[in-house]
Amino acid sequence: MDYKKIVAQAVFDVLSEHLTVEEVYQLIETPKYEKMGDLAFPCFTLAKTLRQAPNQIANDVVAKINSPYIEKQEAVGPYVNFFLAKDKVSNEVLSAILEQGASYGQLAIGNNETVVIDLSAPNIAKPMSMGHLRSTVIGNALNNIMQKVGYQTVKVNHLGDWGTQFGKLIVAYKLWGSKEAVLESPITELLRIYVKFHEEAETHPELEDDAREWFKKMEDGDKEALDLWEWFREESLKEFTHVYDKLEVTFDSYNGEAFYNDKMDKPVELLEQKGLLKVDNGATIVDLEAYQLNPALIKKSDGATLYMTRDLAAAMYRKETYNFAKALYVVGNEQSNHFKQLKAVLKESDLQWGEDLHHIAFGLITQNGKKLSTRKGKIVLLNEVLEESAGLALAQIEAKNPTLANKETVAKQVGYGAVVFHDLKNDRLNNFDFKLEEVVQFEGETGPYVQYSRVRALSILRKVDMASVPKGELTLTDDYAWEVIKQLRDFPAAIKRASELYEPSVIAKYVIHLAQVFNKYYANSTVLAEDDQLYARLVLVQSVSDVLKEGMRLLGIQMPDEM
Repeated sequence: MDYKKIVAQAVFDVLSEHLTVEEVYQLIETPKYEKMGDLAFPCFTLAKTLRQAPNQIANDVVAKINSPYIEKQEAVGPYVNFFLAKDKVSNEVLSAILEQGASYGQLAIGNNETVVIDLSAPNIAKPMSMGHLRSTVIGNALNNIMQKVGYQTVKVNHLGDWGTQFGKLIVAYKLWGSKEAVLESPITELLRIYVKFHEEAETHPELEDDAREWFKKMEDGDKEALDLWEWFREESLKEFTHVYDKLEVTFDSYNGEAFYNDKMDKPVELLEQKGLLKVDNGATIVDLEAYQLNPALIKKSDGATLYMTRDLAAAMYRKETYNFAKALYVVGNEQSNHFKQLKAVLKESDLQWGEDLHHIAFGLITQNGKKLSTRKGKIVLLNEVLEESAGLALAQIEAKNPTLANKETVAKQVGYGAVVFHDLKNDRLNNFDFKLEEVVQFEGETGPYVQYSRVRALSILRKVDMASVPKGELTLTDDYAWEVIKQLRDFPAAIKRASELYEPSVIAKYVIHLAQVFNKYYANSTVLAEDDQLYARLVLVQSVSDVLKEGMRLLGIQMPDEM
């Protein structure tokens, strides 16, 4: 039930000559303080139309409102504050969650259409760093959220598996690498020689020429060059899979840059047919001055294609293959200009579906306020952070609950989840500094706090056989229970908002707030008191457990049953 819509209808019934029901709905707010009610309608916009003071309008509305869902209404200055009928709303919300379980909050917005999500996209032969965390976990959460609102999804890992860096890597391998070292620890060894290449190239710039020559061999189909490239790719993917398994992230496609090598003629031919290609200083471009953007570079002066050409080919391939309703590119904020150019080129090409491409930008993870660089070797490895986080979680479990069964498994759920949650609770466009010791805390706005809140709910439910408790009305009207019920009521709205904004932090902040109001309820209520509301309270606790678990699942985080 959308109670905001119900209140909007009641207000509309009074003001139907002056506002539409949709206009009323858009004006309704949630008051800042609980004592001011559950919803509020501001009367400012009507003052000019009715030629009355907002305070007078509020008083008139209060006198005429009538709805079984509204317990009372008050005029407070220019606002009408509404107090929902606690008994009716609590019964409906708890009944819905009891009946629907994990399906609660599911919406049919997507009409089973397809969303393609481009996420993670690490570079082959380089380790997955903390810098890869954001694209991976934001994209994975969006995948779950979009499914929850009724879309089919396709997760694409657009691997960085082509380019001049492979020429550098081949040169480095032939000079300083060994097959044994790569097989023993692929990413560590490939990173070592890649960093060494850049160190040596500072004093021996001719190495850059050698690298370009080897990449040209790759492009020309040289067997030795391609065999080395394929080997680097396979070994890298094995290493990446270890990290993805810990994060429980899977993909429907690993088609990376190399996949489009034979597909770039199509966009170039289309641009030529449309008369959009121009030559500027030897390079082939599409002029985007009409969009106040720099020219899109389609080919270098030597005829080599660029990122733009590949992304045009990828977009066209994905549209043909998946017929997507939306294509989401979960890529750092620094690439925003590139995606503006991509959409502009598609628009100039009369491909109207280009409007369905969305750049899901995000800020940086920094360490001590500084960006990390693979080239300089200053890198924080994602796998090591996940393992260290699990270790910190295990240490806390052993200190507080040393007899816990499967404590190593629980520690991984808590530790890995803590890292993911810390990322997703931040608005995705914001930069944030990562400090591991702050992440794995059982207090504060953390993943372990949310996990522990559900464990607390489950521990209450284990103390009683719910099937033996007489079923009664699911009506709870005390203030502490009401705060929990209002939060449970808002879960579908939070999911809808997260899907519209492509913003997983909406869900992360929601589960934090639900955990907080539940813990307040737990501290101030005797849940297991033998009275006629025992069943309703147990259903409330069960509902909190179910919604916390589902909210965290949407974020890609497991929930242990004990901690």
